[in-house]
Amino acid sequence: MPALSRQRLFLLALCAAILNFAAGQKLSSAADLAGLYSLRASLGLRARDWPRRADPCSSWAGVGCEFSGRVVSLNLYGLRRTRLGRLNPRFAVDGIQNLTRLATFNATGFALPGSIPDWFGSSLPPSLAVIDLRRASISGVIPYSLGGAVGISVLSLAENTITGDIPPSLGQLRKLSVLDLSRNALSGELPSALAGLGNLSYLDLSSNFLTGTLTLAIGSLPVLKTLILANNSFTGSIPLQLGNLSSLVSLDLGFNSLIGSLPISLNYLRSLKHLNLGSNFLTGSLGSFIFASLSQLQSITLSRNNFSGDLPDSLWSLTNLQVFDVSYNNLTGDLPELPPTNVSANRASFNVSNNLLYGSISPGLAVLLSRFSFVDLSDNYLQGSMPSLNSSTIVSIQSNCFRNSSRQRSEADCEEFYREKRIPFDGSVLPSAPPHSTPSSNSSKSKNTWKYIVVAVVCGTFLLLVVALFLFLCLRRHRRGSSEQREVSANATLSVAPMGGPSSPSAVAVHMPVVGEAFTYEQLVLTTSNFKEEYLIKHGESGDVYHGVLENGIPVVVKRIDMKSVKKEAYLVELDVFARFSHDRLVPFVGHCLGNENEKFLVYREMPHRDLSSSLFRKPALKEEGLQSLDWITRLKIATGAAEALCFLHHECVPPLVHRDIQASSILLDDKFEVRLGSLGSLCAQEGDVHQNVISRFLRFSQTSEQSTSGLPPASCTYDVYCFGKVLVELVTGKLGISGSNDVSTYEWLEYVVRHINIYEKELVTKIVDPSLIIDEDLLEEVWAMAIVARSCLNPKPSKRPLMKHILKALENPLKVVREDNNLGSARLKGTSSRSSWSAVFFGSWRHSLSDIPSVSAPSLPPLRDDRSLRRSGTMRSQGSGGDNSFSHRRPSKEVFPEPHDIED
Repeated sequence: MPALSRQRLFLLALCAAILNFAAGQKLSSAADLAGLYSLRASLGLRARDWPRRADPCSSWAGVGCEFSGRVVSLNLYGLRRTRLGRLNPRFAVDGIQNLTRLATFNATGFALPGSIPDWFGSSLPPSLAVIDLRRASISGVIPYSLGGAVGISVLSLAENTITGDIPPSLGQLRKLSVLDLSRNALSGELPSALAGLGNLSYLDLSSNFLTGTLTLAIGSLPVLKTLILANNSFTGSIPLQLGNLSSLVSLDLGFNSLIGSLPISLNYLRSLKHLNLGSNFLTGSLGSFIFASLSQLQSITLSRNNFSGDLPDSLWSLTNLQVFDVSYNNLTGDLPELPPTNVSANRASFNVSNNLLYGSISPGLAVLLSRFSFVDLSDNYLQGSMPSLNSSTIVSIQSNCFRNSSRQRSEADCEEFYREKRIPFDGSVLPSAPPHSTPSSNSSKSKNTWKYIVVAVVCGTFLLLVVALFLFLCLRRHRRGSSEQREVSANATLSVAPMGGPSSPSAVAVHMPVVGEAFTYEQLVLTTSNFKEEYLIKHGESGDVYHGVLENGIPVVVKRIDMKSVKKEAYLVELDVFARFSHDRLVPFVGHCLGNENEKFLVYREMPHRDLSSSLFRKPALKEEGLQSLDWITRLKIATGAAEALCFLHHECVPPLVHRDIQASSILLDDKFEVRLGSLGSLCAQEGDVHQNVISRFLRFSQTSEQSTSGLPPASCTYDVYCFGKVLVELVTGKLGISGSNDVSTYEWLEYVVRHINIYEKELVTKIVDPSLIIDEDLLEEVWAMAIVARSCLNPKPSKRPLMKHILKALENPLKVVREDNNLGSARLKGTSSRSSWSAVFFGSWRHSLSDIPSVSAPSLPPLRDDRSLRRSGTMRSQGSGGDNSFSHRRPSKEVFPEPHDIED
């Protein structure tokens, strides 16, 4: 009995300890507290995430403490800076040195621009084991001192702009198991010191500018399971030492300049499941490579090399094979018959396109269709009759020599190929493809060549004279020193950099490998179920948008761009933006597929609530009728988020960027209705920016006014402000389609709405407020304030519209727009000018422009509803800040924005 009592006491004490732990630990170290407050100040974190008077262990987001009350983990992912902190972000994490028990530091996606300081390696806490700084906007070189952090087991610096060599000191990190330096701008050769990383199991150095041969250091890593060196500039042959990596599961050396044949030593990689050697200059025959010994292989990618000969029979013994891609080689011979297997065809692909395969495929086609869900046989010389397909497998057979199929090679091509191979050709090809030009047609064209040359020379000379004369006149008027300004073209790839860091000369063009993941066409076909109609989300101006799910289960959106109907600059602009910025308010970019000349694909993370146009009114749950509309707090949250995104483009980028397609459909919403700005294909540098010279302005002459005759939106931030004003009108009135339309009826409707927005008479706004909104009189003040901001954005004079940074401030403090600031007198005593008030923009700016708005008779456009429909009894629920309920004839706030004399035209 006493022993049982002791057990009960122990269990009660353990339960009490667990309850205390669940209730939130208390920080017990003054040094930890000082370090956290140092980080709070240097990183500019918001009080909402790290409240000053709360215990960090229980109340600070991303701070994890052990049972004793010491900080052991720090996660900055998803945290946001204050507006002042966003203006001057930097790599300032000195406070970490005080956190002597810290084991994990994760700053994925949190901007830490600048170089990693030298102290970061030598002065880190010895307990620190995990450092994750992916997508943190880090630049500069990896400090040599980082090799002093001997306790690190996981180091990830991927997806930054780090330059320089890989320091040999990293070989001193004996405990390192994961090293990810991918998608940076590292150069130089692999240091031999990496051979000392005996515990390394994952190494990813892909998408850099690494050079040299693979004489490898890494050939002696005993527990290495994943080796990714793709998208670099490695040369030479594949080293024999790779055969020593007995634990290797995934090998990716694609997109380099490797030469030679496959070494026999790779046959010893008995654990290998994924092999990617695509896009190199490898030669030789695959017949000497014994695939049968690699029984675990699930994917083989050898595309875009120079392999020749037949496909080896040993290949078909791989019963686990899910991906086989040998496209764009010189493989010949018949397509051998595959043995039956029980492997599921789900998401499996077989691609032998763009080779020299010939003969009939009928014998092995049934097994091929049963093993793979995607089969690409295109651009070969396969002949005979293609049997009817009753399978769900997606099969591509164009550009062959089949008799009964369209889009085949010409009969002359097929006959010539088979004649050279001395193989009988059995039949005529369906005449769907135009035959190659005959010698007679070529000779007739050559007779007329001189005519085209003369016309081209005359026209070209005349055009050059006109352009030269125009440029000469412009240059005479241009001020001296313009040659030092940056040249920016509206239709060229952007050359932009975040504020505080000038763009490097090499940043003018997009470095494709560092922009998201490179998908194959087959992957996207499987992701979208062959772009089925039911997966189509919408037909966009720049391409069709499809829903899809990646192999890892992540839902994505795939934009399919037809290059025949859009300009190539549109997708290049998006890639350039995503290569340079990782802002929280931009839609998360996943990757791309750019291998096809006629089609390009961009992949984004899918937003659960799609966009504002589809979420403002949504279907309720089952058994309920009608539509549910977003409440006012959510609408204000969306407006503020969209303003933050535009504020980043207009004020934190050099030169300022103009979105040019702001509407409800481009405002995407995640699961918490946080804004992620999309539709970035029309983005460009602002016209007339000081970074442009006279030639740039000449190239963009057609886009300089809001009445542009070119059909393109104006390249001016004031145009974005105008479009944003229409979005605010949609949020206030609930009338969809306003922001995406520019027709006469829309303009008339906006005129009607503007006449019900008055700075002295709040009750007028009740005639245009969305009838589905449930608001009390406190919230009505916020609605009134947003309506006033919208009216200021819709000012017919671009020079009178407010700046986005002022709009953001107003939406973050809507009640200051309509209430008198009682501290204005004290502010003036301190020397604050009246020009620093908000009222000049949101009131004075459009007072003088009312005469510019044509009068509209009220009967022609009736209000949305009767005034009395706004009034609710005690059922109204308050969602906003309290305050005085008397609104009519109130004086406008004098603390609302600077005079518009310095606003750009």
